[in-house]
Amino acid sequence: MAQPKIWLNGELLDPERAVVSVFDHGLMVGDGIFETVKAQHGEPFALTRHLRRLARSAAGLGLPEPDHDALAQGTLEVLAAAPKWPLARVRITYTSGPGPLGSDRGDAGPTVSIIVAEQKPFPPAADVTVVPWPRSERAAVAGLKTTSYAENALALAYAKERGGGEAIFGNLAGNLCEGTGSNIFVVRGGRLVTPPLSSGCLAGVTRALVLEWCGGEEEDLPLEDLYRADEAFLTSTTRDVQPIRAVDGTAMPDAPGPITAKAMEAFAAHAAELMDP
Repeated sequence: MAQPKIWLNGELLDPERAVVSVFDHGLMVGDGIFETVKAQHGEPFALTRHLRRLARSAAGLGLPEPDHDALAQGTLEVLAAAPKWPLARVRITYTSGPGPLGSDRGDAGPTVSIIVAEQKPFPPAADVTVVPWPRSERAAVAGLKTTSYAENALALAYAKERGGGEAIFGNLAGNLCEGTGSNIFVVRGGRLVTPPLSSGCLAGVTRALVLEWCGGEEEDLPLEDLYRADEAFLTSTTRDVQPIRAVDGTAMPDAPGPITAKAMEAFAAHAAELMDP
């Protein structure tokens, strides 16, 4: 089977022709942003929300505003040239472009790429591991979806070494924050709660849709509340709503519990009706 095409700086190319400079600051210093978009049978989900968040991340890093229409069209072109997988992951990457050997940016302009690959479904429930170092809610890039993911890669490796499928961060205040590629919701005493954006977590697209479609509150939660939760779940673009089965090897009372099950059902129903909510 032929490999999917790659959209690079406005051109749809074969993979062997899609070349990025080794001087690109996305590679050199992680000076870039990205979005992951879910596609079902070749149709992207919530593309407008993802491109709006890409623009917010660009503004946060001081990068030029991405061309929304060009990226939307590029996404559709990449998907049209790819197999119609039941579930796929589209990656839109936007860097500051080639630059010098240091932190100073160059003036060649951004590098923008769009690629797609098949996405295997996540397990029906997740085991999570809390990592021993905090996410900084006061960092300059807090809440931005940047390509500087070394901390996440390290945390996920730490979790997997201990039997977890996702790593969970607290923040400097000692409150619950987020996963490496997910947001987290906790149920205690019948209340569905997720950390506020001020905790340092990413403004997840699926997180926002769950709050809109399924209810819930934003509230600072001590990290210890995760261990005392009646139920909990993760949200992300490619996993939708995924129940948490165990935290640091200790099983949750229910996975999914009744509130999680309702959130899963409501999200699936709304998502089936609206591909670009």
